[in-house]
Amino acid sequence: MKNSEQLYKALSERILILDGAMGTMLQRYKFEEEDYRGERFKDWEHPVKGNNDLLSLTQPQAIEEVHKKYLEAGADIIETNTFSGTTIAMADYHMEDLVYELNYESAKIARKVCDEFTAQNPGKPRFVAGSIGPTNRTASLSPDVNDPGYRAITFDELRIAYKQQSEALLDGGSDILLVETIFDTLNAKAALFAIDEIQEERGIKIPIMVSGTITDASGRTLSGQTAEAFLISISHLNLLSVGFNCALGANQLTPYLETLAHNSEFHVSAYPNAGLPNAFGKYDETPEDMADQIKEYVEKGLINIIGGCCGTTPDHIKAIADLVAQYPPRKLKEFV
Repeated sequence: MKNSEQLYKALSERILILDGAMGTMLQRYKFEEEDYRGERFKDWEHPVKGNNDLLSLTQPQAIEEVHKKYLEAGADIIETNTFSGTTIAMADYHMEDLVYELNYESAKIARKVCDEFTAQNPGKPRFVAGSIGPTNRTASLSPDVNDPGYRAITFDELRIAYKQQSEALLDGGSDILLVETIFDTLNAKAALFAIDEIQEERGIKIPIMVSGTITDASGRTLSGQTAEAFLISISHLNLLSVGFNCALGANQLTPYLETLAHNSEFHVSAYPNAGLPNAFGKYDETPEDMADQIKEYVEKGLINIIGGCCGTTPDHIKAIADLVAQYPPRKLKEFV
C-alpha cells in the first residue's frame, strides 16, 4: 500500500482527524426519488430513495462536495460513501449487481479529492478510508424471538460479501479499510477474515481500522460484549487502530475509550455522535459542545484518531481539529 508509510508517520506525529457524517450532509440536498435515480436508473423497478451509496453514481458531484467540505475543515482521513456497499445491504434495493461499481467509484471520488488537497499541502497528506458497514443482518443473533437458533446470514455469506466490497474499495484507491459501527463482532470477524485473505492473495499489508459501537448504557455491543471482550476478540490481526463510533455522544464514550487505551497495543480511534438524538431523531450538540467534551479524551491521552458520526458536520470537525492540534497523540503501549 503506497501511502502506508506516510500514514504511520503522520500518526506518530499528531492526532489524525477523521471526517464527520455523510448522511447528515446529504440531507441538506433534499434529494427526492428522481435525484437518487438519475438518468441511468430512471426506470428501475424498485424505490431507491434513501440508498445513499447509489448517489456516488447518480449525484457524484454532491459526494465530492461533502468530502471537500470535510477536508477544508481539517480532516486527514475521508471515508468513502459505501456504508451499505455489500450485496447483503444492497438486496433491499435489488442492486446487488452494482456492488463492485458502487465501491470502486466511491473510492475513486474520495481518492480524487484527497489527492487534490495533498497536492496543495504535501506536508499534510490526506488518506482514503474504505467504509465497510455492519450490514443489516447479524451472524450471532436471531431476528426471530420465537426461534433463538435461527440465523438470517452465515459467516461464509458475510465473508464473501465483505471480500467483494473490500477488493473494490482497494481497486478504487483506498489507503485504509475501515470496518465500522460493529454491533456484532462475528460480522466483523467475517470482514477481517476476508481482508486477511486479500492481504495474502495480493501480497500486501492493508492498514485496517476497526470501530465497534456501544449500543446503550450497559456498555456492551448489541451482541453482548464489553469493550474489553470486543478488543480481545479482534486483536488477533495486526490492526492500524481499534475504537468506537456512533450510538453514544462523546461524554458517554469516555470510559470505553479508557478501556481500549489502557489495554490495546493499537492506535485508538473515536468518532461519537453529536450527542444523543432528540425526540425528533435530530442531533442538537453544537461544535463547541462536542469539542469541549472531546477535550477530556486528549487531556487523558486516550486517542490517536478522532472524528464525528451521526449529526456531525464540517463545523463540528473544524472545532475538534482546532482543539486536538494543541495535544500530542496517545502513546502506543508495548505488551510483551
